[in-house]
Amino acid sequence: MRWMPFIRLSLFVFLAGLLPGTAFAQGVQITLGPDEIGENQTWTITITAQNEPLKNYDNFPEIEGFRKRGQSTQSTTSIVNGQVSASQSVIMTYAPTKQGTFTIPSFTLKVNGKPINVPGKKVRVGPPLQQQQQNDPFRSFFDRPGDDFFGSGDTEFVDIKEDAFLALTTSKDEVYVGEGFTTTLSFFVSQENRAPLQFYDPGRQLVDILKKIKPTNCWEENFNIENIEGENVKINGRDYMQYKVYEAVYFPLNAEPINFPSVGLEMIKYKVAKNPSFFGQNRKEDFKKFFTKPKRVIVKELPPHPLKDEVAVGDYRLDERIRHTDLETGQSAGYNFNVYGEGNISAIDKPKTKSDDKFEFYEPNVRQDITRQNNRITGTKSFSYFMIPKEPGQFKLKDYFQWVYFNPKLKKYDTLKSKLMVTVAGESKKNEAIQSSDMGNFYNKIETADNALRTMADTRWQKWAFNFFILAMLGASAYLVFKKPAV
Repeated sequence: MRWMPFIRLSLFVFLAGLLPGTAFAQGVQITLGPDEIGENQTWTITITAQNEPLKNYDNFPEIEGFRKRGQSTQSTTSIVNGQVSASQSVIMTYAPTKQGTFTIPSFTLKVNGKPINVPGKKVRVGPPLQQQQQNDPFRSFFDRPGDDFFGSGDTEFVDIKEDAFLALTTSKDEVYVGEGFTTTLSFFVSQENRAPLQFYDPGRQLVDILKKIKPTNCWEENFNIENIEGENVKINGRDYMQYKVYEAVYFPLNAEPINFPSVGLEMIKYKVAKNPSFFGQNRKEDFKKFFTKPKRVIVKELPPHPLKDEVAVGDYRLDERIRHTDLETGQSAGYNFNVYGEGNISAIDKPKTKSDDKFEFYEPNVRQDITRQNNRITGTKSFSYFMIPKEPGQFKLKDYFQWVYFNPKLKKYDTLKSKLMVTVAGESKKNEAIQSSDMGNFYNKIETADNALRTMADTRWQKWAFNFFILAMLGASAYLVFKKPAV
């Protein structure tokens, strides 16, 4: 009959008014299960939102000695004295793994964007309890689940086939030694998917996944994804939502091939009620693990070159700067040799410099800036030099600063050279005595210094005089002792 739901709701409202201690305050409450259960019973943590929607909440904690069995929801609406009260509850069920006393540590759950501190407690898990039929009619009436309360019987849940997959992808299938390639681990969900899915503790799972996929023969530049956010992409003409879990650029250090094994990510997948109701539980938490396909990246040796084992690999440009091109002998000047572009910025070494009697160069100050964006690693490495001209004349700095690298896009070696020319005025400084007699600083002399121990002066005459004095004293003492007294 069409009026039957109204009768059931009226009955619930009437009975709700009879319940003592009913609170209708707005807020969120987290309730822990009992202090003692049997090994064949379950323990729960319940989040209840009173008179406000339950919009979002953190993952329930992992508890030592218990295993998550699943998650359920409940909703209740009541009218007492003309006032409407509604509540929503999410219940996580835990099953004990063994008997004993377990400590539930204090934890914090963020519900509807607000953190709630939950104090811990001890829970004793005893022997299995024999399930007994309760004869109390009121107890059996009020303890029934919401669906049973309204006469719908046990809820049947069905598994909906998901339209989603986990994939590990690389930007390139073949690279040179030192050439970067982007590796991404993503979860893809079709826009047509109807199966409810949710991430399950991705941080903890990612730690185990990275142990398996990180190659040992590569330098890693991690994009450090902190929030998993969706991005619309098209795959074979279909719309998907891509959720990046991990992203990094790898730079191979040798020519060994890189093999990524198949890895799995466990997701929460809800089963839905076959006959959903307004007040009852309409979905049930379950788990499903999604796996990637293995992936292989081929690494090639660089072409032959005298600096093959030393050069950086990437697409680079030169940005050089000098304050003045008119210099004077004996006066120091600053020069910046800045390499920028895409590649392993950390592996860029200083340019080769030529030493002669025209200039004196000091070791450069080094600074690097790395940008991780749009699936690429770009940046700048700056080398700041101080140089002292020693001879007048005009000089091309390309004769003193050169940087060789390998460009994988062009598949050839290239050289960054200075385009600046400086004019030096003044007198020659190369024949100054301080330069010609300079033997280097203290530390430079260590390798050539003789470490044999030597005395600073000839003191042999002092030893002879001291020994003679000792003998004279001994002789005088003997004379005084053995001298016969006068008669």
